[in-house]
Amino acid sequence: MSLKILVTGTAGFIGYHLAKRLLDRGDEVIGLDNINDYYDVNLKHARLNELGIECYSEFISQEHNKLESNKLIQSSKYKKHKFIKTDLENSEVMNKLFKEEKFDAVCNLAAQAGVRYSIENPHAYIQSNVVGFMNILEACRNFDVKNLSYASSSSVYGLNKSQPFKTTDKTDSPISLYAATKKSNELMAHTYSHLYGMQTTGLRFFTVYGPWGRPDMAPMLFADAITNHRAIKVFNHGKMSRDFTYIDDIVDGVIKVIDNPSDYNIYNIGNNTPLSLMKFIQTLEKALGTEAQKNFMDMQDGDVVSTYADVSGLMQDFDYKPDTKLADGIGEFVKWYKFFYKE
Repeated sequence: MSLKILVTGTAGFIGYHLAKRLLDRGDEVIGLDNINDYYDVNLKHARLNELGIECYSEFISQEHNKLESNKLIQSSKYKKHKFIKTDLENSEVMNKLFKEEKFDAVCNLAAQAGVRYSIENPHAYIQSNVVGFMNILEACRNFDVKNLSYASSSSVYGLNKSQPFKTTDKTDSPISLYAATKKSNELMAHTYSHLYGMQTTGLRFFTVYGPWGRPDMAPMLFADAITNHRAIKVFNHGKMSRDFTYIDDIVDGVIKVIDNPSDYNIYNIGNNTPLSLMKFIQTLEKALGTEAQKNFMDMQDGDVVSTYADVSGLMQDFDYKPDTKLADGIGEFVKWYKFFYKE
């Protein structure tokens, strides 16, 4: 049976891939995004264009290429897809949308992203990640949507030295405001599950990569620098590791959660295998056919040396199996990167 699902953040990396997968299997998807300029809006427009939301053209200047806000737009590619450009903080628009559309499920992936940017612009994180999430919870409560899944983050583990990170670990010592807002989402969701019987599932995402990825993340930063013969910044002198997870594996896990809602739960979603930063760089160099110039640097504020997801909960409860090999995932990313940026 198909579902009617609100997916927030569909101009974003994970949200775009999730919306496309749901649409391809026959679900009805209402996409939502405010298309902010945290990173290149042309990439966000291009993702939406792939979903049939025709807001992007390389022949139209940015000044004359803006979607009308607070209005549902029909996709030209998918009959069962509409999109609305709005802010989660706009409670009036959110309530109207929930009242009229009568969703079966909501997957909230919209957020002000970025650990380091939260140090520079803290107010944006409170508005989008806390006030916005509050509006999602209230709309679900008021319009009887019981099935809510939402993006949390591996950053909630802070300086936790015990690895792999387990959902039973303490997460009350965040080292960035971004992480603090994500932890607050988990607490808020727990409250609404307890008070109103909502089924809420938080997913702590680890490092996601793949086609259509964010330009502020390492894979895109590295690929851009390498192809343009600039040095890449290698923090902590390369002595770092990340639970790099391919986008298709992430989307598999998110859909399993949407299809099987349960009472309040938190899961890690990642690859279950940490990879060294240097291994990641070497694999990318091989796929691009170019050796990177490396500028080895000290650790950045708000960063951690290693992330490693214990995803046994998702494996046990949903038969989750992240199985994309790094070389294969990087190969797909590089193929897209060369096409999109016409290298």
